[in-house]
Amino acid sequence: MSNPSKPARRPHGSAGAGRTNKKDAARAAALSASSGIVRPGSATERLMNAQPRGARPQGDRGDEGQKFGQTEGADKQPVVSTYVPKPRQPVMTVRLDQIRQVLDEVLTWRFAADSIVSHWFRAHPKLGIRDRSEVAEVVYDVLRHLRRYRQLGESGVGNAVRRLAIQGAIATMGAEKVRPVLDPGELAWLDRINQIEEQSLSLQVRTSLPDWLFERLKDMPELEALTASLNTAAPLDIRVNPMKADRDEMLADLTKGNGVRHAPVSTPYSPWGIRLKGRPAMNKWHQFEHGLIEVQDEGSQLLALLVGPKRGEMVIDFCAGAGGKTLLLGALMRSTGRLYAFDVSATRLAKAKPRFARSGLSNIVPVAIEHENDTRVRRLAGKAQRVLVDAPCSGVGTLRRNPDLKWRQSVQSLQELTALQARILASASRCVAPGGRLVYATCSLLKEENQDQAELFLANHPDFALVDAAPILAARTPLHLEGPYLSLRPDVHGTDGFFAAIFERKKNVVSEAVASTKEQAAEVFVDASDLIDPEVESESQPETQAANKTKDKLVKKPARKRVKAQHVEPPEPDLDFDRKDT
Repeated sequence: MSNPSKPARRPHGSAGAGRTNKKDAARAAALSASSGIVRPGSATERLMNAQPRGARPQGDRGDEGQKFGQTEGADKQPVVSTYVPKPRQPVMTVRLDQIRQVLDEVLTWRFAADSIVSHWFRAHPKLGIRDRSEVAEVVYDVLRHLRRYRQLGESGVGNAVRRLAIQGAIATMGAEKVRPVLDPGELAWLDRINQIEEQSLSLQVRTSLPDWLFERLKDMPELEALTASLNTAAPLDIRVNPMKADRDEMLADLTKGNGVRHAPVSTPYSPWGIRLKGRPAMNKWHQFEHGLIEVQDEGSQLLALLVGPKRGEMVIDFCAGAGGKTLLLGALMRSTGRLYAFDVSATRLAKAKPRFARSGLSNIVPVAIEHENDTRVRRLAGKAQRVLVDAPCSGVGTLRRNPDLKWRQSVQSLQELTALQARILASASRCVAPGGRLVYATCSLLKEENQDQAELFLANHPDFALVDAAPILAARTPLHLEGPYLSLRPDVHGTDGFFAAIFERKKNVVSEAVASTKEQAAEVFVDASDLIDPEVESESQPETQAANKTKDKLVKKPARKRVKAQHVEPPEPDLDFDRKDT
């Protein structure tokens, strides 16, 4: 007996049958397509009978019995579409267009070349590893030889940036791959410039140096050898983590494993360095993921030998940046003492967080400062045994890796940099304890950023004395220098261009600047935790936070009582750093 509260079910053939389920309809369409049956009026039929755009359909549109595209009579056949796919362009044609697009953005000089190239790759995710490698290699070749390529390109026609791309592609991939895709005008232009003798070009053009840089390098010995090395791609230098790995064992591991294709060899001077060929994707290597190796140029590794940190000391890396040198200093300290990583960019320090975590170090304290005279810098007056100042500079020594720097810098920017270097060096010197060591370094080849700065500092700070770097390095490496400075060149030493000077604070002399800074610091109690930027510290590794909390529980209360007892008139302010290191 039917339930009156429920509506009666409609029979299968009723009007409700017209409401078909979407899944059933899709299934039926698929079955029809697979069996070759085309339902009348279906989308498949309309696609098969599609007319070219603008073509008049066959048959009389006025007949109600005929559908669009159908005609009377059995001998009439549907009109097939006349669409013809475009022929596929040669790979080199596409590659030259990609290179031109990247160069159009790079040559505006608004941002660093590596940032622009990375951004362009992210916008084109379908490019493979080989495609990206070829584009990047040509772009950087153009930046290295830009002045020469531009002068040779003036005799051509068409897009000027495309002519730069053509020259770079020929230099890196060979003319036999590039010439077949060029038009007759471009081929005629190439034939003309191939007849030009390179020695007929001026030295500035031949070496592709801007005028401001050529004037500063022209008196250096073996100028053409130097510029030739700066205009070639640099190898990849890595180093082992002394806390976790031995270089010989790592070399054996890389030779048998994922580094065999890149011919790993020991660096000639650094006791931790390994040199690789090519550009391997190291971020996927298990040695990198576990903090056994880090990317660092050999010249940068040698700076740690000049600093010479010891266990239990207080050390400051004044311009820490991404933290490469900080990690090596911390490893040489065997994760003891306290190592402050100062930088004006909290973003850079935050990006160093994964490196700090992989390294296994617990003695690194990242501190973001506003400027070189930040209050947190003044609080460390006369407290640090070692201070490293890897100052911001023109980067002329790194042109092998960053060739766009010579075009993005100028005389005005160089003057601003030298003034900043002098201020940073003077401020960092206040942190050096009597008998402590201050190391000033740049990745530049220019005298005004290097020797001139060292001499100016000594003239203004009589409480410091210059230390010869040659015997310090000779005790640990086979590198022989004339001294008293460290001076590295890519054509001579195979490293980036580096400069370093070592200063030592005299034990019995305290400068007026340090004394006044200490008086200001003694006016209020300062705990070590006050130096730490909360945002940066929250990004630091968990083991560092745990170690600092344990130390605070052990020594915080006794330290505060002793400071308060001396607060009336302290003979020498104790900022409670050394106690926390014990």
